[in-house]
Amino acid sequence: MDEGEFCVVCGRTGRPLVDGVCADCAADRTTLATAPQRVVVTICPTCGSRRVGQRWEGAGSSSALTASDLTPHVRVGPEVGLRHVDWEEVASTPTVREFEGRARVGFRGVERTVRVPMSVRIDSRTCPDCSRKSGRYFTATLQLRGPADGPAEKAPALRDRLEGQWNRMLQDARPDWRKAVSWLEPLPEGFDAYFTDTLAARGMARLAKARFGASVKESATLFGRKDGRDVYRVTFCLRFPRPPGVATRSVEQ
Repeated sequence: MDEGEFCVVCGRTGRPLVDGVCADCAADRTTLATAPQRVVVTICPTCGSRRVGQRWEGAGSSSALTASDLTPHVRVGPEVGLRHVDWEEVASTPTVREFEGRARVGFRGVERTVRVPMSVRIDSRTCPDCSRKSGRYFTATLQLRGPADGPAEKAPALRDRLEGQWNRMLQDARPDWRKAVSWLEPLPEGFDAYFTDTLAARGMARLAKARFGASVKESATLFGRKDGRDVYRVTFCLRFPRPPGVATRSVEQ
């Protein structure tokens, strides 16, 4: 640039200019970052998931507000890049939290820290999944059982073994499959796992077959009608093979 050119605001020379103004002065005259005066964050008090538009996300999260709840509401001006925001809670009531953010932004090669106040109202609302689970709603059942010919294990030992295999299945399962588990019911012959999503239950059944060699038998029973169509509940009976060293019960001839 021409060394004789100078910023029309501060008079300094030797700096890149846009419309006769250097980046520092332009930053002083520009709204770099703002936030709405009041935002609402909807949180499920049971599972901690947040409502984002028409969806619920983040099941298993803490009910405490974090940067992931606050930073998406920060808006930056043209040519401004948001680097990071540090948040501090400065006041609170049972339903409203007052925060002050310190937003690090970049503008035309200049780094600035901008104060961003934000008031957040917490809307506690039970998500559909937790609502269904609290009402013991289910569409499918996974029956965890031992071999059909009857293992030599006593009921407590069998349940302990099946519970261990179930926990390993959960570790390998997709997050949406785990989320669909409504409740687990212990029985003398094993466990019944109830699901709010039939596809998730079917996925877990296939995982048990691939991971542990379990046999799978699927059956459906008519539950009712909805919108003029039959509604079925599906049962997947999983029989896990006998572990090495456990003999088959003798059968009297």
